[in-house]
Amino acid sequence: MDKKAIELAKYRLERAKQDLQDTELLYKNNSLLSANNRAYYAIFHAIQAVLAIERVDFKRHKDAIGYFNKNYINKEIFPRTLGRKIGQAFQIREDSDYDYKFIPKIEQTENQLETAKELISLVEEYINNSEIK
Repeated sequence: MDKKAIELAKYRLERAKQDLQDTELLYKNNSLLSANNRAYYAIFHAIQAVLAIERVDFKRHKDAIGYFNKNYINKEIFPRTLGRKIGQAFQIREDSDYDYKFIPKIEQTENQLETAKELISLVEEYINNSEIK
């Protein structure tokens, strides 16, 4: 396995974990719009960690997510249910950041947080398994 690719993947995973910690603090302080943003970035950085192993990178988030869905979700390397959750996370982050009429529901933010936790855990396991190969 490419050592530099694994190092980059681990770095991106650490960023995802930091975003997750930020999400939890923002959520506890009832700052739901910001928590939605950080939860999405935790998810996105976890996806980027997986793609780093393959040395694949995209400028646009939609392209990275599309590639991840096609090559990891559709092939069931990661659970199919995550594909829908990632799509929802992307949309909620967009609404939270750009729709000034959007009022987040606490359940949405809780779902964002749970999706980020789930994905980060699975990505960590994936990176560890990739490192062994």
